[in-house]
Amino acid sequence: MSHPVESGARRELGSPEAILRHDASVFDLRLRRDAAAGEVPDWEALCDRAAAVKAHGLDHLDRYLEEFERRATEAGAVVHWASDAAAFCATVGDLLEEHAVERVAKSKSMLTEECGLNPHLEERGIVVVDTDLGERIVQLEAEPPSHIIVPAIHRSRQEIGELFHRRMGTPRGETDPERLTRAARRDLRTRFLSAQAGITGVNFAVAETGSLVVVTNEGNADLGMSLPPLHIACLGIEKLIPRLDDLPTFLRLLARSATGQPISAYTSVVTGPRPGGELHIVLVDNGRSALLGDAAHRSALRCIRCGACLNTCPVYRRAGGHAYPGPIPGPIGSVLGPAMHEKGASLPHASTLCGSCTAVCPVRIDLHDQLLAWRREGSPPRGFEALLARLAGFVMARPRLYRMAGALARVVWPALRVRFPGNPAHGWLAARELPRHPGASFSARWARERGAGE
Repeated sequence: MSHPVESGARRELGSPEAILRHDASVFDLRLRRDAAAGEVPDWEALCDRAAAVKAHGLDHLDRYLEEFERRATEAGAVVHWASDAAAFCATVGDLLEEHAVERVAKSKSMLTEECGLNPHLEERGIVVVDTDLGERIVQLEAEPPSHIIVPAIHRSRQEIGELFHRRMGTPRGETDPERLTRAARRDLRTRFLSAQAGITGVNFAVAETGSLVVVTNEGNADLGMSLPPLHIACLGIEKLIPRLDDLPTFLRLLARSATGQPISAYTSVVTGPRPGGELHIVLVDNGRSALLGDAAHRSALRCIRCGACLNTCPVYRRAGGHAYPGPIPGPIGSVLGPAMHEKGASLPHASTLCGSCTAVCPVRIDLHDQLLAWRREGSPPRGFEALLARLAGFVMARPRLYRMAGALARVVWPALRVRFPGNPAHGWLAARELPRHPGASFSARWARERGAGE
């Protein structure tokens, strides 16, 4: 029986060629991350410092939230609190209706995806335009983003060219990224100029100064914050860092971990509203307090949404983001999913537990340990999976039987690669690559070496 993520991969990415293209595109980001990290002599020390700052912030989150609210209010912002997704959507919707807003320019925000803000506003008759290029692509395709940083990474240039031809009137067959980007920029410019409000996410919030930090590569968030008279900033309560002096550590890590850049193109620190404008900040819990109280999983709240764990994960690379039943895919989504939505209970099982995600995390989240912990806390396997687990346990508890099973597996190994009609393992094999034949067992090699030594 296939896992929901595995069947979702076949449904969303389709052909083997598309899966391989997605795999290569995503892993290229991992390679860029490695190169960028290798150029920073104190990379590991930076990661240690970032993890310590985040851990300290979570330990004293109540105090820093109060300090942030006080400082932001003193700077002229209005702070709102939302306990869950429904309260968040209602707060933003009410603010827009109070200001008679009909058109909104929105920059990328995984929190708004998590809480379903766009559909809520559209039901109220408010036109929401996602202004990040990748987000705009998936919005025009009426689908959710498939990656934290590169929302349309599952789409080929040919697919995007055809989409822009249908929706923006670009020449049919156009696939040049620069010309397609110029077409999107022209279309979005009119949306910015007509927007009555801007909604943004927030990468970091500084308790000491009440400041918001927004990081982008396109400058779209800056336009959304600067042109309309109303700016609504949306952030989860875990985004706080204690001091402004802590910020450079995270900025050095974020872009390098995400895309391999030394720093993102635009980093804006916003303290209070612009002259003549209004700034409303919505702080959202939506299950974060419960996760904070869970000693086994609270470190997941350190996440800075860089996407590094997605880019290295063999499951995500072959499955794609839409195979995950939740707004955040990949290892971090599989850790947060069980705590934040009902469909996330099975996600910890969609993992190889290889530990690559933990190795690249810039804030030292023990992702593979948390995945394993969720497996222990979840429902035990049932049906055929339970039978296999009991059989494996029976064999492994008996050394002689274990050695016999290993010898038998080495004999039948070549046959596992054979595809034939009716092969009961066909569905499992179609989504996996078997490793090379392991050769003789360690015990056999050890016995041979000892014999040769004598």
